[in-house]
Amino acid sequence: MEDYLQGCRAALQESRPLHVVLGNEACDLDSMVSALALAFYLAKTTEAEEVFVPVLNIKRSELPLRGDNVFFLQKVHIPESILIFRDEIDLHALHQAGQLTLILVDHHVLPKSDTALEETVAEVLDHRPIEQKHCPPCHVSVELVGSCATLVTERILQGAPEILDRQTAALLHGTIILDCVNMDLKIGKATLKDSKYVEKLEALFPDLPNRSDIFDSLQKAKFDVSGLTTEQMLRKDQKTIYRQGTKVAISTIYMDLEAFLQRSGLIADLHAFCQAHSYDVLVAMTIFFNMNNEPVRQLAIFCPHVALRMTICGVLERSDAPSLKLTSIPSTHPNLQAYLQGNTQVSRKNLLPLLQEALSAYLDSMQIPAGPPEIVGVSREQVDKEMNRAGNSLIPGVSQDEEDPPLPPTPMNSLVDECPLDQGLPKLSAEAIFEKCSQISLSRSTTASLS
Repeated sequence: MEDYLQGCRAALQESRPLHVVLGNEACDLDSMVSALALAFYLAKTTEAEEVFVPVLNIKRSELPLRGDNVFFLQKVHIPESILIFRDEIDLHALHQAGQLTLILVDHHVLPKSDTALEETVAEVLDHRPIEQKHCPPCHVSVELVGSCATLVTERILQGAPEILDRQTAALLHGTIILDCVNMDLKIGKATLKDSKYVEKLEALFPDLPNRSDIFDSLQKAKFDVSGLTTEQMLRKDQKTIYRQGTKVAISTIYMDLEAFLQRSGLIADLHAFCQAHSYDVLVAMTIFFNMNNEPVRQLAIFCPHVALRMTICGVLERSDAPSLKLTSIPSTHPNLQAYLQGNTQVSRKNLLPLLQEALSAYLDSMQIPAGPPEIVGVSREQVDKEMNRAGNSLIPGVSQDEEDPPLPPTPMNSLVDECPLDQGLPKLSAEAIFEKCSQISLSRSTTASLS
């Protein structure tokens, strides 16, 4: 695999037609590994003059936000430097030159900004359902399994098992295990086919890591924010509310709020972050487990506008549906209000309607007509990119809810831009996994107290 990827970078310097294997805009582990492995397979089983290149559908600068991707690449000894990112290849220029063919993996939609590329799509491999009336005019292979990497593994083992090396097998094996939550039947993400191909990979390469070990290490890496800058931590898992010119960012941060507030130059970083993205308010929700394995949630509201900050804090403090059970935490920063959230069952998804209510109250107090909630975009981008990427799938006034994969959202489920998002297998975001762990922890605590 590594030698093949080295050759891909060299191919970009040549003026020749390219077959680009493109994953989705979320570029989660499944999308990344599926693109790498499928391109590798196609390159090894197609005529020599055909060039297949995997492209990660994010900017190179965004890779550190995906901790499990970074960790796994290091673990299987694939240097990040040899990978090709979306900002390093001009797909539109290749298309205009008649030198581009696209193979979509782990999605079958292109955003509005890539509409012109739809006619270059030659194949789709995905694990989400497609509405027949929106099937793209190319070869489409779709099966509802837990991980797209399962379908890539099947393609390799059925088509050319001899090309599979341990490095590629390790990538596919770990990805399926992470996507299928360690093949836990109680979770219900893994299908029989997922289990079948995990077992086949283990039979071919008996020295692959223990399932629980690789799952735990990838999960830990996904939550790890220790190496990120403040801006990266805020962008990693973020949503946005946008109404009548007032813009609120809500970021989930997986660490203790006290530790977060002690970061060097934090307030300057928060000011710079809000100014760069035109945010009026930044709400940070921290979540972690304490020494007793009990879930802890905290809130911080950063807002230089006193009236707006007080309105938001007032709505959150007085809320009884749901009740957040907030306890004020002393803060030395005049523009920041911090709380301990006693009700750990209230997630960001539950908080969003309260923030919408607070925005309406603020606009009323300023005698500004609230009007209907405006379309919001993906919170990590500038406003123009946000509006381009926003689709009809967004809830009015709220960017995609936190059950969607964090930063950025999974693309819509068809080449037709107006089609609905994935209606298939349940998604498991970091927040959703935290919710499940919280429920298990609380259940155990209750059981222990009764016994």
